[in-house]
Amino acid sequence: MSRKKLRILAADDEPKYVRVLQVILEAAGYEVLEARDGLRALELAASQEPDLCLLDIKMPGLDGYEVCRRIREFSTAPIIMLTALAETADKVRGLEAGADDYVTKPFSAEELTARVRAALRRVEMSGREQIEPVMRAGELEIDFTRQRVMVANQVVGLTPIEYRLLCELARHKGQVLAQDVLLERVWGHGYGNDGQLLRQAIHRLRQKIESDSQKPHYIRVRPGFGYEFDVSDT
Repeated sequence: MSRKKLRILAADDEPKYVRVLQVILEAAGYEVLEARDGLRALELAASQEPDLCLLDIKMPGLDGYEVCRRIREFSTAPIIMLTALAETADKVRGLEAGADDYVTKPFSAEELTARVRAALRRVEMSGREQIEPVMRAGELEIDFTRQRVMVANQVVGLTPIEYRLLCELARHKGQVLAQDVLLERVWGHGYGNDGQLLRQAIHRLRQKIESDSQKPHYIRVRPGFGYEFDVSDT
């Protein structure tokens, strides 16, 4: 039996870009769902459960930021933002909305497929994560067998990136991991200099697992060195 094709949602209000995305992704072996406005993108994300979403920022109805935020309410599928905007603030806004990565237009077929494959590979690798059955630190519990994270006995919904980041830090509890090391291990080769991705993922993760994200207990930054999963007080 042939392996089921992975399904990707491609949302862009420009027909030429939708066509470009379709051609590139289908040539790479993916099934493509097309949307030309934010509402349609949201409907397809909810009804068709794509394995990955590509969202343009400037779309009618709902912009890409809002679509991303709403998808994150019911899905942990990787989200890559497509933008013609190169401003740092625009990229940060997308990452804060829950996106895992971004690609700036114009992009090459090689860059797009590399980003898509890297995001999907991270999901697959998260599914294989096993360190020890359960790790507990204070009110935080990481069940590696079930891939479940709980805080105060309540399940916390993490995206694949957030889960892999937490696992990487927890695996090296008490050790300081440099920014480039975390980026390479969690995102993959070629991301070592993209501090924005790491900072925003750390920010989102803290909001989900820390009682006070402004005064983090578990994930500590060590200025000039990196990040540490701190269990000294647990």
